[in-house]
Amino acid sequence: MSISPSSIGHKHASAIMGGDIAARVRAAREAVGYSIEDLAVTCGLANAEIGEIESGMDNSPAKLKRIAIALQVPISDFLPGEI
Repeated sequence: MSISPSSIGHKHASAIMGGDIAARVRAAREAVGYSIEDLAVTCGLANAEIGEIESGMDNSPAKLKRIAIALQVPISDFLPGEI
């Protein structure tokens, strides 16, 4: 049996995807050489908001768009691909 978001509960699938988004945002930030503080200043979010996104607690599309613009990457870089 394979495990995919469709074979587990919605709540758990959301957490898995959120973690994937968090890791992608963190990797993109680090690739540019930004600290959380640098990114917060550049995109106009608070340090805590960036921390929540990078810990998987928040994946607000509006915040992800602001971060993508600040890092000059397409927002699709943060989103999980098709399984």
